[in-house]
Amino acid sequence: MAELRLGPLLRYVDGSSATFWVEASRPCTAEVRCADGARGKARTFQIAGHHYALVPVTGLTPGTASSYEVVLDGIPVWPLPDSPFPPSVVRTPEGDAAAVSVTFGSCRWAAPPEDEKDPAGPDALDTLAARIASAPEGERPDVLLLLGDQVYADEVSQATREWIAARRGLADPPGNQVADYEEYTRLYYESWLDPEIRWLLSTVPSCMIFDDHDVIDDWNTSAAWVADIRATPWWRERVLSGLMSYWVHQHLGNLSPRELSDDLLYAAVRETPDGTDVLRAFASQADTDPASVRWSYRRDFGRTRVLMVDSRAARVLEEKSRAMLDAGEAAWLREQVLDAPGSYDHLLIGTSLPWLLPPLVHHAESWDAALCRGERGARWARFGEWLRRRADLEHWAAFPESFEELAALVAEAGSGAQAPATVLVLSGDVHHAYIAEPSWPGGPGPGARVLQLTCSPVHNSVPLSIKLGFRFGWSGLGRAIGRRFARHGRCAPLTVDWRKSGGPWFGNQLMTLTLHGRSASLRLEQARAVRGGAPRLTTVEESAITP
Repeated sequence: MAELRLGPLLRYVDGSSATFWVEASRPCTAEVRCADGARGKARTFQIAGHHYALVPVTGLTPGTASSYEVVLDGIPVWPLPDSPFPPSVVRTPEGDAAAVSVTFGSCRWAAPPEDEKDPAGPDALDTLAARIASAPEGERPDVLLLLGDQVYADEVSQATREWIAARRGLADPPGNQVADYEEYTRLYYESWLDPEIRWLLSTVPSCMIFDDHDVIDDWNTSAAWVADIRATPWWRERVLSGLMSYWVHQHLGNLSPRELSDDLLYAAVRETPDGTDVLRAFASQADTDPASVRWSYRRDFGRTRVLMVDSRAARVLEEKSRAMLDAGEAAWLREQVLDAPGSYDHLLIGTSLPWLLPPLVHHAESWDAALCRGERGARWARFGEWLRRRADLEHWAAFPESFEELAALVAEAGSGAQAPATVLVLSGDVHHAYIAEPSWPGGPGPGARVLQLTCSPVHNSVPLSIKLGFRFGWSGLGRAIGRRFARHGRCAPLTVDWRKSGGPWFGNQLMTLTLHGRSASLRLEQARAVRGGAPRLTTVEESAITP
C-alpha cells in the first residue's frame, strides 16, 4: 500500500484550478478530491528511488474555499488521522478586483523538535501556521513567497549530521554537508515534515526561488570561485543533486498547469519508468550552460504581477562582463515587466538578493568589483577576489551594470500614464529587515511608489556582528566611508540614490503586503517567545505604502 511520505503542498492556485505536490512511498496514482466535487489525479514519477506527483485540479469555483483530501491508489492518506489542525483548504480568488495578501521571507533553518531548545528562537513560519490554525476563518495570506535558502545544504542540523555520519561517515569531503540527492531529500523531510509547516504548506499556496544555501554558501560568486570548486572531487555530485532536488521539490510547483503541459522535461520525466537519468542530464546542462535554463517565472494575482527572478544560476561571471542576469534572462525580465502596460496595479519583483543595500555595503561591493576587474592592478585584483569570498560581496551592487539596468527598468515600469501604483523589489538573504526608497537625482523619477522591501530570516541566527555592521552601514558616517571606497575603485557615478525609510529590524520575521485596487500597505511581524505560552507574531511595523 502506498503511503504519503511528504506533502501535500498546495502550490499554484487561480480562479478555477490548482496544483498539489506529494511524495509517496511507492509508485501509485495520486488523487486530490475537493469537497465541492472538483478533483484531479496524476501518476507518480520516479527520481532516485523516490516517487512524486504534481496533481492538477480543475473545475474549482472562483471566490470559494473547499477542503480536500489526498488519495493514493484509492486509499485516503490526508488529512492525517487524529490531526490537531483544521482541514486543509484551497481558496480560489474572486477576480481581478479582489484584495491580495502576500507574505514573504527567506532563510529558514528547520526548527528542532519541540522537546529541544531552539538556538535561533521561535520560527516565524511555525508561528504563522499556529495563528492561522487557531482561527482558520480569519486572516491568512493568499500566497507565500519564499525567497531562498528553503534548505541549508552546507549547514545541517545535529540530527542530520548524525544521520549522514551513520550513512557514509564524515571523514571524506564534503564532510557534514550534503553530498547527494538522497541527502537532499533528508533536508526536505526535516523542514517540511515539521507538523506546523506541513499543514501551512498544505493550505496556503507558495512560490519559491533558490538562493545560495540551497546549494552552497556564495554559490556562483565569481568565475574564480567556480573554477576552484569544480576542481574538488565532490562538487559535481553536490551541484547536480542540488539542482535536481530543487526542480522536484520547489521549481515544478511554481509553474501553472499550462506551463506544465508545455514543459518538455516534465513530460520526459513522466514518460520513463525512472526519470533520474533524464533529470540528471538536465541538471548537468543547467550547471555547465546556465543560459540554457530558466528558473525565473511569472505569477499574476488579479492586478498584482509577481516576477520571481533567479539571481544565482543566471549570472555571467567573466570579470570584464559580469552580470547578475545573462542576456536571455535580462530580456525575459524586461519583457515581463513591460508586458501589457496598464494591466496591473502592483509590480512585485522577487529577487533573493537585495537590490538596494545599506550604502556602505553597496559601495564596498562595487569597489570590490572594480578591484577584481583590474581597475587598480593585479595585486589589488587578487585582494579583491579574496575579500569578495570572505565578506560575501556578491549582491546586485557587485554587478554594477546589472544594478543600473534594474534601476532603469524599475523607473521605466513606474513611469507614464499606465504605470502601476507601486513597484516593489522583495528580497531576503541579509538576515535583517528594512525598507529603502530610491530617488533619481537626474530627473523626476517614476510616478509609482518604488521600494526595496527586505525581510529575513524566517528562522536563523542573527549574530551581533551582523546587527552592528548593518546598522553602521546605514549611518551617515558609513555612507561617507562608502563613497571613499567608490572613489578609490574609480566606480561610475550612480544614477539612483536611496534612503532607509524603515528599520533595520532584527529577528525571525515575515513581511506581509496587502494590495487592493491601487492601495498598498505593509506589516512586519516577528516571532517572539511568550513566557508560559506558545510563541506569537508581534507587529513591529505597519504602514501605508500608497493611500
